[in-house]
Amino acid sequence: MHEITRRLVEFWRTDLQAEGVVPLHAPVFRGNEAAYVQDCIATGWVSSVGAYVDRFEAMLAEVSGVAHAVAVVNGTAALQVCLHLAGVRPGDEVVLPSLTFIATANAVSHCGATCRFVDVEERTLGLDPARLDEHLGRHKDRPIRAVVVMHTFGQPADLDGLAEVCARHGVALVEDAAESLGSSYKGRPTGHHGLVAALSFNGNKIVTTGGGGAILTNDPVLAKRAKHLTTTAKLPHPYRFDHDEVAWNYRLPNLNAALGCAQLEVLADHLDAKRRLVERYDALFADLDGVRIFRETPEARSNYWLAALVLERSDRALVQRVIEEAAAAGIQCRPIWTPMHRLAMYRDCPHDGLPVTESISDRLINLPSSPVAA
Repeated sequence: MHEITRRLVEFWRTDLQAEGVVPLHAPVFRGNEAAYVQDCIATGWVSSVGAYVDRFEAMLAEVSGVAHAVAVVNGTAALQVCLHLAGVRPGDEVVLPSLTFIATANAVSHCGATCRFVDVEERTLGLDPARLDEHLGRHKDRPIRAVVVMHTFGQPADLDGLAEVCARHGVALVEDAAESLGSSYKGRPTGHHGLVAALSFNGNKIVTTGGGGAILTNDPVLAKRAKHLTTTAKLPHPYRFDHDEVAWNYRLPNLNAALGCAQLEVLADHLDAKRRLVERYDALFADLDGVRIFRETPEARSNYWLAALVLERSDRALVQRVIEEAAAAGIQCRPIWTPMHRLAMYRDCPHDGLPVTESISDRLINLPSSPVAA
């Protein structure tokens, strides 16, 4: 057993006395989840209209520091609508990192647009502003409508740098904040820095609704447009079903929103638990040469959605060995996502070289990160 694995197993089995399978990230329900869901069932308000939807949207707007939040069925739908609101149409192009979950690229494809990949910087694992500036300057003749910044594992990207580059080139900045609810950059929550932002509440997120997402914006016109587009473009009327354009049925059910309300009530507890866990991981591996725990930058505060162990040198075989040894001991770890430019459907998308993406994808291991007491 490798020393990395040995320490990880001892930490979970001896220090934390965890029994059974230790998941990568499991939901934690320690508040009003059951009571709120039961209230939906008792009142019959279980579908896409209800008090919990309104409350959830208000709570999301408050915690994210924005004026408006529109709840939808998942994060991919949220990002697709965000891109549409940013003016992305078929034939356009969108810049995004190759180092991301496939939903980011798929949202671009669902708009009929083409992905353009730009490299990340190692300190944030988010888009590199300098590389973005070079790319936009080199390809001024292309119909690039938006830049999507993804906050990897909850670590905010260099938002000031990216916003400045996008403003100078006249391109909309869209935040994929699916992983970063509760994170902040220079004291302002992620999701607050672009034209629009997308959240996700999948079962493995820091706040879950089982499945769900949200669109964030400070623009009242865009917020109204987002609500209209995600509710089948139905015109207000007490009983007639009139619609004024082709749109989507992306509404979040009241049942799911009820779960989300209860989860947001304990978000601060989840954030504290995750921070304690990462600090213990940091201490656990501090004296082991060649590895480090991925930590937040000085200007940011991460929600530490997924803890990550980073090797100093690329070693795909070691990454695989640790994951397999940990799995044999009942502890779930995983490699980072396969970069988008390595996938068949995105292999031909344009980019100007992705050296950091190539390197980090062969030397990062995600560690168990559930918000448990540490």
